[in-house]
Amino acid sequence: MSSFSDNNFVKKLSELNNTQQSIQTLSLWLIHHRKHSKSIVQIWHRELQKVKPSKKLHFVYLANDVIQNSKKKGPEFSKDFGTVLPEAYKHTAKDADEKIKQTLERILNIWGERGVYDKDFIKIMRYSLSSPWSESIDSTATTNHSHNSNASTNKSPTVKKKKHHEQDLTLRQEIEALEELGQAPTTEDLVKSLYNLENPPCSDAAVRERIAALPQEVADQSCLEKLKDKDDAKNLSETVDEAYGLLTDYNQRLGQELVDRKEAARMVRAYLNLQRELLQQVELRLVDYKRKLTRVTMVRQELQSHIQNLPDLSLLPDVTPLPSAGDLFSIDQTH
Repeated sequence: MSSFSDNNFVKKLSELNNTQQSIQTLSLWLIHHRKHSKSIVQIWHRELQKVKPSKKLHFVYLANDVIQNSKKKGPEFSKDFGTVLPEAYKHTAKDADEKIKQTLERILNIWGERGVYDKDFIKIMRYSLSSPWSESIDSTATTNHSHNSNASTNKSPTVKKKKHHEQDLTLRQEIEALEELGQAPTTEDLVKSLYNLENPPCSDAAVRERIAALPQEVADQSCLEKLKDKDDAKNLSETVDEAYGLLTDYNQRLGQELVDRKEAARMVRAYLNLQRELLQQVELRLVDYKRKLTRVTMVRQELQSHIQNLPDLSLLPDVTPLPSAGDLFSIDQTH
């Protein structure tokens, strides 16, 4: 096989097509040069973003073949591809049709069934493939699986802290944008809306009793025949006017209550949808922190193992203390 070089690999990628022979041939060549896995993955990811949408799926097929067929020889490719796959999947699915998205989903199912990646990583991949919030979580998901790369190793705590702060800021901006568009209510608005419905007009017992106590004459036209004189007609007219005002006001209140209930129902639905989105983001961050805890635990265990293997200086024989730097200079001056 030809020796590996960046230019050589780029040329082979440009010649890649959707045939099984083309994919497997290049896959075998990459596995043969697995010691260059980090460079291979970086070039693969860079070139993926340059090619036409119709060819991006070929790159994914290639990565899938390399990852699965290199497992027996070492974990290099599965780890290194894991650092870029969430973003690569999002980029591939961005302008893809439904058929391509189904293919990408099927690859995820295969990885999950065969244990190529753990369920947490598959969850992140699936979320980056389908979620409208994927733009704001890609950096979190990618950082989650990039702990084996040199770039991640060299990042200072200040840079990481700033990055997480920017992610939180992005999330707050998205929530504020939804609130401004009226798509997601604030918690305060929702509570206020529900509080206003605690004593609705439909449960106003005093008004309902007044309506129930109205005389029959106000709703029965046959009672008009029983009028004897103008005074009776005047009294009935006043009673009817009072009942009309009472019923009109109560109907208006009931109509407004119906509007308020519909608006409250809309706010609850929008609020729940937003909370589901936020919950998914929190779950992804929880996965990220669990992985970081695992890495810290491994380092801690390794450190303890090194400490246990260090020699016990108290068991060494006594030796004459070596001269200090000051003593050496004093000796030099005497000579």
